[in-house]
Amino acid sequence: MMSVVDTTASHSTKATPELSSVVIPLLKGVLYQEDNPGLWSSLLILQASVRDYVAVLGLDLMLDEAEGYAFLRSRQNDDEDGQAVMPRLVARRQLSYPVSLLLALLRKKLAEFDAGGGDTRLILSRDEVMELIRIFLPAGSNEAKLIDQVDATLNKIAELGFIRRLRGQGQMVEVRRIIKAFVDAQWLADFEQRLAEYRQQARGPGGDEDG
Repeated sequence: MMSVVDTTASHSTKATPELSSVVIPLLKGVLYQEDNPGLWSSLLILQASVRDYVAVLGLDLMLDEAEGYAFLRSRQNDDEDGQAVMPRLVARRQLSYPVSLLLALLRKKLAEFDAGGGDTRLILSRDEVMELIRIFLPAGSNEAKLIDQVDATLNKIAELGFIRRLRGQGQMVEVRRIIKAFVDAQWLADFEQRLAEYRQQARGPGGDEDG
């Protein structure tokens, strides 16, 4: 569960070099504790000022201390009354079906992994990822084409910051825990219904049971 920490302590939103050194990386993407412990410590100290500073830009600081990541999210701006809304600083991305499907499968895999206890890092091989998605593809899919498709989808998901490829370990990827902040339980539950439909489509007409 995401724990968004706030503070009411006295703070300043004046743009200081220290504040800029934290805000600028956040504007560029996700900040991970393990990638930059020093910057993470600065964020924890300055988080109240960071929240106020980015609020001016229509952004919220999403900070999960337990999982060790932080990012900026655009505030919801309803335009139901026809009033002008603040332009979005962070672009909203429309995900393709393969990316959405694999994100949901990886999120589900992470939930199962966490339920089993033990290690905190979910690491999968490309072959394991292919097995996750294979059931949703038509029977007899070309294997070489499938590998290319999975690699392309993994590259896109890595670009979005939800996985990272492990250096020197071939096709191994680590599922980053920030995926929990974007694929929540409700989203996953809705997607489960769609997955059942996709499975049915993959089996083809009259493919409920074979034999």
